Amino acid sequence: MKIGINGTGLVARASIDAITEDARRAQNQGFASYWLAEHPTGGFDALTVLALVGQQVEGIELGTAIIPTMPRHPLVLAAQTLTTSTAIGHRLTLGIGLSHEVMMAELGIRFDKPIRHLREYLEILMPLLREGRVDYAGETLQTRAQIFRAPEAPVEVVVAALGPQALKVTGRLADGTTLAWVGPRTIEEHIVPTLSAAADEAGRPAPRVIATLPVCVTDQPDHVRNLIAENLKMYGELPSYRAMLDREGVDGPADVAIVGDADTVREGINRMAAAGVTDFAASEFTTSQTERESTRALLRELVR
Repeated sequence: MKIGINGTGLVARASIDAITEDARRAQNQGFASYWLAEHPTGGFDALTVLALVGQQVEGIELGTAIIPTMPRHPLVLAAQTLTTSTAIGHRLTLGIGLSHEVMMAELGIRFDKPIRHLREYLEILMPLLREGRVDYAGETLQTRAQIFRAPEAPVEVVVAALGPQALKVTGRLADGTTLAWVGPRTIEEHIVPTLSAAADEAGRPAPRVIATLPVCVTDQPDHVRNLIAENLKMYGELPSYRAMLDREGVDGPADVAIVGDADTVREGINRMAAAGVTDFAASEFTTSQTERESTRALLRELVR
């Protein structure tokens, strides 16, 4: 399992310099990847940021986790993705997702038949990113286009797929899934079997399973978990995440966070690998300089 860093905790600062420095540190320390989210109403564009980061930080895989699909036509997203990929030397992974009904409501976008939307979106996006052309007419999305310059290398696309229908569409059409707030039991018993079966049936390669959870090496695990429960409570109330937490048999986000002493955190991350995760992107949730140093030291150990 490859170990990366999820820098989404910096997104609210909307600082390109801060994210560039964070990604540079991850690259210098040997991490395999660096991931950035995009909040639907945050006004901070992840692909633009990564295009700029990639000019200064070489080698490391850069990815979005995730960009919501409904606010962008797939041709628009394909154009921005291909431009960013070319700018940073073809090491971009595009993570996309439906986001959540409550977030789309803030944009005045209806959340009707999301699985149909995801299927039609991928039917347009994937050919554009692989061959540079598409001719597709669905019920709600259609595109006939041939881009000016065919992709020099296909861009991998991973989808935030959690439910059975989304996983089946993803396995058939995309390159894998990117997960948040999903524990190892759910990954092993639900995510990997459903996704892999769909990919196998479609004759596609084994899919990537990229997972992100809060991580903290600490001697005050109860305190850290209480902070996660208090500050990130909303994630446990979103229906798609709530369904995954229920599958895991836990009360909320704090219960899937990987928090404790070094041995506990090491064991928790290794459980993710055993469950079928191919890439773990740690979201470092720390409350002190000691916790920051201890957590990064443990992650670097796992990289080595």
